[in-house]
Amino acid sequence: MTTLAALPLTHHTPEEHPLHTISLLVRNQPGVLVRVALVFSRRGYNIESLVVSPGVADTLYSRMTITCRGEPDTLEQIIKQLFKLVDVVQAVDHTGQLVVETEIALVKVKCSQSERTEVLQVAEHYKAKVKDFRTDSLILQVSGSTEKLDNFIELLRPLGVVELVRSGKLLMARGGEPT
Repeated sequence: MTTLAALPLTHHTPEEHPLHTISLLVRNQPGVLVRVALVFSRRGYNIESLVVSPGVADTLYSRMTITCRGEPDTLEQIIKQLFKLVDVVQAVDHTGQLVVETEIALVKVKCSQSERTEVLQVAEHYKAKVKDFRTDSLILQVSGSTEKLDNFIELLRPLGVVELVRSGKLLMARGGEPT
């Protein structure tokens, strides 16, 4: 079975292009996601993660949280183009703002009986929960900042990460500020 140990975490380093987190409030209608994705695609931007969830109290609007890497000037142009879409009510780049953000990951680790203690010690340190316990593998759930998840996964890679699923970043502005 192939492990993910040889695969890089991202295509761009944070030094090359900082990670931007953009939240959109959009109409909850078919095709909106495609139109938003096309704006990023036309500028040559890869969406690293995308989370879509229902809006506040009704079903008319949805909240999209998008993360991508790129030049701030180009991203500003993308946000301006997003505002031109009829379906987009709000578009905000939260990079550098005080926000609450979290991410969830499920990590399947192949581990023998002798490696199990080490895997569980890493899991305990990162407050990960064991979601599945087999004789040759574990599935761990961890939540927190992107950096925390990156560090957790890097520690497990040498032990044999065989599958990885990440939710993408969830974000909410602090205090009375709207997200």
